[in-house]
Amino acid sequence: MRKLIITALCYFLFIISINAQSKVFYVDLKEGKEIPAQPILEYTQNSNNEKAQKIVVYPSIEFQEIEGVGGAFNEIGGLALMSLPQESRENVMRNLFSEDGAQFSFSRTAIGASDFGADAYSYSEVAEDYTMEHFSIEREKKSVLPYIKMAFKYNPKMKLFASPWSPPGWMKSSGIMDQGKNNRDQNKLKDDPKVYEAYALYFSKYVNSYANEGIKIDRILVQNETDANTNYPSNVMQPAQMYQFIQQYLRPNFNKNNMKTEIWAGTFRTYGALDALEFANTEGYLNAVDGIGLQYTNTNYLKDLSFLAKDTPTMHTEGVCYNGKNNMEQAYNRLGEIASYINFGVPNYCYWNMILDETGKSGWNWKQNSLINIDRKNQTVTYNPDYAVIALLSKYMQPGSKRIASFSKETLISIKKESKVYLFVQNNPDTEKNYECIEAGKTVATATIPSKSVAVIVY
Repeated sequence: MRKLIITALCYFLFIISINAQSKVFYVDLKEGKEIPAQPILEYTQNSNNEKAQKIVVYPSIEFQEIEGVGGAFNEIGGLALMSLPQESRENVMRNLFSEDGAQFSFSRTAIGASDFGADAYSYSEVAEDYTMEHFSIEREKKSVLPYIKMAFKYNPKMKLFASPWSPPGWMKSSGIMDQGKNNRDQNKLKDDPKVYEAYALYFSKYVNSYANEGIKIDRILVQNETDANTNYPSNVMQPAQMYQFIQQYLRPNFNKNNMKTEIWAGTFRTYGALDALEFANTEGYLNAVDGIGLQYTNTNYLKDLSFLAKDTPTMHTEGVCYNGKNNMEQAYNRLGEIASYINFGVPNYCYWNMILDETGKSGWNWKQNSLINIDRKNQTVTYNPDYAVIALLSKYMQPGSKRIASFSKETLISIKKESKVYLFVQNNPDTEKNYECIEAGKTVATATIPSKSVAVIVY
């Protein structure tokens, strides 16, 4: 009798396991559809196996731990945010960072001016101030610092990394932070021990000044886009110079001052050069850094980097900026973009401009996409299609989850956290799409996602 009861119980549990309840959460990307501030919906359509797309899932095969999803703080976005009344400001930041909103958990800021600063500026504007006597972050108290502080208010656990687009102009051979296209041979940090010492002090002053404002900088990436000569702030820093600066100056400064902020190489990209591979392949370079930051990198090179870097961590630092059209087609591309990093071992994704003003333009007249546009004159807030997709990914791709093995003929990201599996998929056509989730040869869940959507299947 006892054996019969146990057999019946096992059969009952088996029936439950192959009919696991799945839920579908999605964002609607139909043309002309307004994106709401709370874009994530639950799809309650009954699922079936008719013409189902199969997803084979291997929850026991685990890869990297996820560090999260986020976006970048910038001066233009901060100024737009500060133009709103307090209540509207709070609503925007609540939607981006709170547990009830997108819950962004891994974000970026610039050290001085990025291309989306209002103009070129640094924290050391007095030439040859090698002791940083005149170092100041005062300018950022108007917009950047309040912007970041509000994010931490809604997500105190958020991680923040930072990188400069350019050193102060007087530290460079060109003497200026921007106009690199016209000064290609001079758009670089001076090869001078006094400058290196001063620049290392500049970084430590930055970290400490932000700490005094209650903001922890978790990671420093030494130079944004190390191969860039642009009209906005930029600085070419070859792997050999980056290693020399970190190993001989920056790391000793941080160690001397007992600073816990990590030092990472990058940000590297693949744009006519393979600086990340060169850095990883040069003996001793990896020992100087805590990891490598990447953006605009083809998956072929991510595979090559993982071979060379082996146990050195990597991270994603900037999403595709596009052209300010903020359309549905670009939003559909985001899942594939994010998958190209997550599925190749990178533990995070960082969107670029979270907020821009009504022009969508940089201080150098470059128009780009953003999650949100704020019209300063009319005091209106527009949530763009990218916001919907990135919010969905962030909400269900929280720190501590792990990527798992899976197979599908379509774009797919598979992760698990505790006892739940999360499958990120999309459906561009005008009809629903059915999915059958299979583990160990058995159907464990079925789901249907609506047309024109990016969705997550949870079981």
